[in-house]
Amino acid sequence: MTLTPSFTMPRPSGRRLLALARTELLLLRRNRTALLTAVVMPIALVGGLQSMLKAQREHLAGVSLTAALLLNLTVVSLVFGVYYNLTAAYVARRGELVLKRLRTGELTDAEILGGTAVPSVLLAGLQIVLMAVGVAALLGLPAPVNPVLVLLGLLLAIGVLVPLAALTSAVTRTVETSGFTTLPVVLITMAGSGLLVPFSVFPGWLADLGRRLPATPALELLRIGWLGGDGSAPATSSAGTWQPALPYLLGALVWIAITCWAAHRWFRWEPRR
Repeated sequence: MTLTPSFTMPRPSGRRLLALARTELLLLRRNRTALLTAVVMPIALVGGLQSMLKAQREHLAGVSLTAALLLNLTVVSLVFGVYYNLTAAYVARRGELVLKRLRTGELTDAEILGGTAVPSVLLAGLQIVLMAVGVAALLGLPAPVNPVLVLLGLLLAIGVLVPLAALTSAVTRTVETSGFTTLPVVLITMAGSGLLVPFSVFPGWLADLGRRLPATPALELLRIGWLGGDGSAPATSSAGTWQPALPYLLGALVWIAITCWAAHRWFRWEPRR
């Protein structure tokens, strides 16, 4: 009798990723602190952001304040919902040796990091949709000039913030200290993105520096796609938004490549000693 070797077919990559994402969603649902931070923080900032935008009215020629408000809330949601929450999640899973155990199975490194990121990304996406509906219902909201650019901006911003969270987790010892290690990126991204404060308000050298920050190109695509421009001049048509958006599109892709390489190079899979 001839024995034929038996083997088990590995599960498709998508199924493995979804299985890990479901587990992470359950863990996120139990993390009340992370949920509270991600959901309440942007809502709590509505009043302050609205007052700030009104004070900058002369720098926002021809721009709807409600659209500008939603863009600012979107930035806050992405920064806190994706970057901050995900940094803490990576640190927590590393400290519990979950990441180390997952690497001994079928999952690739990219699947492990991507599956862990899915809940934070979904939470931020749901939050942005709910805020858009709320702003539209309560304050009135003009439609985006170029919806494709808005979607690209969201996807590319997530593409930068996820590896940036993985990179930040490498220098974060505990979940409790993640608030301190993420603070510089949070403040610099929000202040230097050109959304909370238009670049036209900054000195020339400071505006140029802000445009070169990792998340700024993707966030600029959001603004150009929704407002039809950078907010310093009247909006253009949908077709007219592609030319000014092209440098930011290329810049976002470059930053995604850089942050992914850096995360792959320095990410820690085991607890810091």
